[in-house]
Amino acid sequence: MKKNSVKHYSPSPQPNPEAGAGVGGLPPERVRAAAAVAGFEAGPDEFDDAVDAPAAAAGLPVTLSLEVDSASHGERLDKLLARHFSEFSRSRLQQWIESGAVRVDGQVRRPRDAVQMGNRIEVQPQAAPEASAFAPEDVPLDVVYEDDTLLVINKPAGLVVHPAAGNWSGTVLNGLLHRDPGAASLPRAGIVHRLDKETSGLMVVARTLTAQTDLVRQLQARTVKRTYIALVWGRTYDEGTIDAPIGRDPRERTRMAIVQTASGKPSRTHFRTLATVPLGRGFVSMVMCKLETGRTHQIRVHFESIGHPLVGDPVYFRATQRGQRPAIRVPLPVPYERQALHAYKLGLVHPATGKHMSWTAQPPEDLQALIDALDFESAQADDEDEAWDEVWEGGEAHWEYAGDDDDDDDGDGDERDA
Repeated sequence: MKKNSVKHYSPSPQPNPEAGAGVGGLPPERVRAAAAVAGFEAGPDEFDDAVDAPAAAAGLPVTLSLEVDSASHGERLDKLLARHFSEFSRSRLQQWIESGAVRVDGQVRRPRDAVQMGNRIEVQPQAAPEASAFAPEDVPLDVVYEDDTLLVINKPAGLVVHPAAGNWSGTVLNGLLHRDPGAASLPRAGIVHRLDKETSGLMVVARTLTAQTDLVRQLQARTVKRTYIALVWGRTYDEGTIDAPIGRDPRERTRMAIVQTASGKPSRTHFRTLATVPLGRGFVSMVMCKLETGRTHQIRVHFESIGHPLVGDPVYFRATQRGQRPAIRVPLPVPYERQALHAYKLGLVHPATGKHMSWTAQPPEDLQALIDALDFESAQADDEDEAWDEVWEGGEAHWEYAGDDDDDDDGDGDERDA
């Protein structure tokens, strides 16, 4: 590592040019509210899909039929169906047309095709994938701690936290509903923060509405301590702060990026380097990170922005910010297929007792195998973390801060740690 060095990063941002039975026994308004709180990035059609008519949600073999009258002659097929069957969203109806679940005089047609007077249209409703979004499923959860107020889980890599497009089932949320049916009465089944699918580690989940409200308040106040272990490419400073706003990448909407306009939310990551080892023509550093804010992909975006992308990251290893030296990536000593990031320590005030509590979870097998293969013998995360806590709690004036103090820990469902 770079000895005796403390670095405060404020990278130059990239400019931004830019009524039925419900689901799972819940009433439609409850499903809508849960979907909104869960942070689904979806428009009205997608929300409608979760509360399509009871027959469709249940997958019942009900056939709907319609004969085209003179007033509808020449109208687009999808628009006609949306007007006559308003209990279904237009996007869902378009999907059914394209999948062959809609027939016009026995023939499959396209959504944009015009209908003719006298055409007979038959619709076979299909169950929406979102219908399982809030259904209990036997998803194994590694529970580190549990009482009547909260539980702490150690999420494995590969497990999605809550349902979203492409992952409507098999999530932590589904597992929580299976484990405790009472969780259905809570927004997001008690989830108050998230981890990326391929990020492993600790998460806290509320078991009562009072506890959920209190945990959200602690996140807003930035008193929840979230500590991560990450492996990054290159030689990093001994310690530092990365202070740069994060928002949706204007060039690739599936990514996040450093942005300067109103869409960029103030974001701050503190880090300390535990060890650096040589690897081929380059280096790999093990860093301990503490989040002051909780943006989507925060650690991954921040370290990419300073020229030290995470090892194994399939999304954020690319050319770095102007003025930063690109990281050198070389073959790893063992196979490794995800970002090297683990939420290893979590600390908070218990909502019911007021007691300060903390939990740790060692890296999972795949990440530990990589750490061992890279020979990070000198890294002592536990000792470093205890010493660092004194700084974090206000012992020494150690960190520089810059920018606005707003963050995502505001209960809007957009708080995802890494």
